[in-house]
Amino acid sequence: MVQAYIENRQEIQRNREISAAVINISGRQRMLLQRTALFCFRLVYSQNETDRRIWRNRLLDTINLMEKSHKDLIYGDPSINLPGITSESIRDMYFGSPMMADYSVRQYITAVEKLVEAPAAELNLDNPHFYYVQSAASYELLDILDTIVSQYEKESNAQLERLYGQQEALYRQIANAAAVAQAQTQELEKLMLELKQSQLQVIHAEKMSSLGQLLAGVAHEINNPVNFICSNLIFARQYTQELLGILNLYTQTYPTPPPEIQEEVETIELEFLLHDFPKLLDSMKLGTNRIVNIVKAIKNFSRIDSADLQPADIHESIDSTLVILQHRLKGRGEFSGIEIVKKYEKIPPIYCYPGQLNQVIMNILSNAMDVLETQPAPRIITIRTQVRQEESVAIGIADNGPGMTEQVIEKIFEPFFTTKPIGKGTGLGLSISHKIIVEKHEGSIWCVSEPGKGTEFWIELPIEGGVGSLNSAMIPETKVAFSEITYHR
Repeated sequence: MVQAYIENRQEIQRNREISAAVINISGRQRMLLQRTALFCFRLVYSQNETDRRIWRNRLLDTINLMEKSHKDLIYGDPSINLPGITSESIRDMYFGSPMMADYSVRQYITAVEKLVEAPAAELNLDNPHFYYVQSAASYELLDILDTIVSQYEKESNAQLERLYGQQEALYRQIANAAAVAQAQTQELEKLMLELKQSQLQVIHAEKMSSLGQLLAGVAHEINNPVNFICSNLIFARQYTQELLGILNLYTQTYPTPPPEIQEEVETIELEFLLHDFPKLLDSMKLGTNRIVNIVKAIKNFSRIDSADLQPADIHESIDSTLVILQHRLKGRGEFSGIEIVKKYEKIPPIYCYPGQLNQVIMNILSNAMDVLETQPAPRIITIRTQVRQEESVAIGIADNGPGMTEQVIEKIFEPFFTTKPIGKGTGLGLSISHKIIVEKHEGSIWCVSEPGKGTEFWIELPIEGGVGSLNSAMIPETKVAFSEITYHR
């Protein structure tokens, strides 16, 4: 029995290492895809042969790495714990219709190679290989890679859940055997439950840490090309203003141009272009600003806690978590989305473990969204913050869902208690949240709910060093609609 338990733990560890390796290489494929698209863009816009040679070499290095990563994912590489394709569903994604990921990746690499081999005269926006690379990196192939990564995660989680189920069965056998051998059965069961809870919490913490590192890496990769675009938009606006100034001066100096020029002016609708082009630049600036804010939120959410308490902005933590959960708030199909209402007071920074506090906020918001997704509109989550007696900060998160009974409220912070269907929840989220708030931060967390009247969770955390002079006037209520940016034109 003990040997089976050890082998089970070793298999869990092996599966976690394999899952991490597969997801890491898959994420690298996604990053290399977008990097080659950026390098192709640089190659096409380079003005001299020296620059083109540099970008050609960098493109060849990148697609060689992309091809190796692709082969490793399919056929495996024992040196980095890659097993190759291990399931029929993923094999179908790579080789079967409609995704045909293997063919799509190889077609993409071929297109990049064709563009690298193209003479300077063909390096322009009309080059079909350039157009295909940009389209695939933005939509088709990007979606395929994301779908494969999601399938890897789904199958890995299912396998780990099966192993955890086996581990739980082993725990039960050990507990029963110990109960027969010892008179203090009740005390032994308590110890076993605490052991089980502790181990699952460690696994959960490792998963959150891996997720944080992955998010931080993605944010770093996004940040570089976004900064490049933002910087160039400044010069694009300046050049545009200068060109429009010259055009305006020409129009004033020669109010009656030749018929050929007048005809071309009417053909291209010059007046509309002069009016519309600045708006187009404004829309591009709005889009890049949103990406910058998302990257900032990801970095804030995924930061790793140190051993000591750190000052943190509660509002920033909440907003960063909302950005991470934004995809769950948007409307899709018949689902009209979830509305977020913020009622923030002016509060000081508090000393805490920001990463763990983000995890608590994430758990409560995710539970509220799980409930509201099954409810009719309107679906509203209200988030409040306030200072209490200049000694602590309180966070309230309320939903307008169906609410809970007193019997359920009494058990919500117990380990492994859940009202979700089998396979949908572990019953650890609120238990871990309670441990983080009460034991790690010496705060308190409680729930207020009635059937038919929604549910509200409150978190209260102490402020170390006093709150100083505070203005507790409420900031006006803000309603946040998480919808896509409507770009001009």
